[in-house]
Amino acid sequence: MRSVMRAWPLLAILAAGGIAAQESGGWRQVDQQADQPAAAQNLSETQIQDIITRFAAKETEFARARENYTYRQTVRIQELDPGGTPIGRHEMVTDIIFSPEGKRTELVVRAPLPTLRNIQLTPEDEADLRNVQPFVLTTEEIPKYHIRYLGKQMVDEIPCYVFAVKPKKMEKGQRYFQGQIWVDDRDLQIVKTYGRGVGIVRGDNQFPKFETYREQIDGKYWFPTYTRADDVLHFESGPQRIRMLVTYRNYKQFKAETEIKFGDPVDSPQPEEPKKP
Repeated sequence: MRSVMRAWPLLAILAAGGIAAQESGGWRQVDQQADQPAAAQNLSETQIQDIITRFAAKETEFARARENYTYRQTVRIQELDPGGTPIGRHEMVTDIIFSPEGKRTELVVRAPLPTLRNIQLTPEDEADLRNVQPFVLTTEEIPKYHIRYLGKQMVDEIPCYVFAVKPKKMEKGQRYFQGQIWVDDRDLQIVKTYGRGVGIVRGDNQFPKFETYREQIDGKYWFPTYTRADDVLHFESGPQRIRMLVTYRNYKQFKAETEIKFGDPVDSPQPEEPKKP
């Protein structure tokens, strides 16, 4: 996000007791353990690498499967004044659907005129919304990152392996995730991420820390269901607090109504024999 004018001064911006995020009409406490070290557990380097290889393979399988799902994505971003009152808003509701030809596309359902005063969304923000916040760490992406095992930790009663993730190097025009991921120790899929989008940027461009949670939608894969952030962006013109909530709803597997088969023999109708008088 980029500052468009002098932001509000940093007075009474951070309320005691932590960060809050909006969900289902109310603001609830963000997990204060999100960036705490996980409980230590001794695993050999071979065991750790095996876990990484296996969960990356599962993430690759999930990434392919998700390409065949439709869903609705709702993005809400608020600017807050020093007292925590919203003063500007950005909202967009988008359906990820398939055209009659089977091509995956985005359909904007709702996009009221933004009222943001002090910040504006950049192409990097849009890339983060699309790829970094619903982070998927596939086998192909693994070589781009340093991955360090931190231990095990419970997430909503789910035992998880916890890893610190950061890019090995950054290339111009690319966006990356930097933070922590929680991997279900049974399904070997990411169930939670905490961090921020990073990359090579020009100018005074700042990005919030966020949390993304996944849920098991179809009994097999863990899908992103919401991302939330409540952070202070420190621009050259001054700090600006923002809140963000992104929800992913109504996942449905796309199935074509007709099935086309190639190479099957075609049975030609046989002429009827004339009946004997």
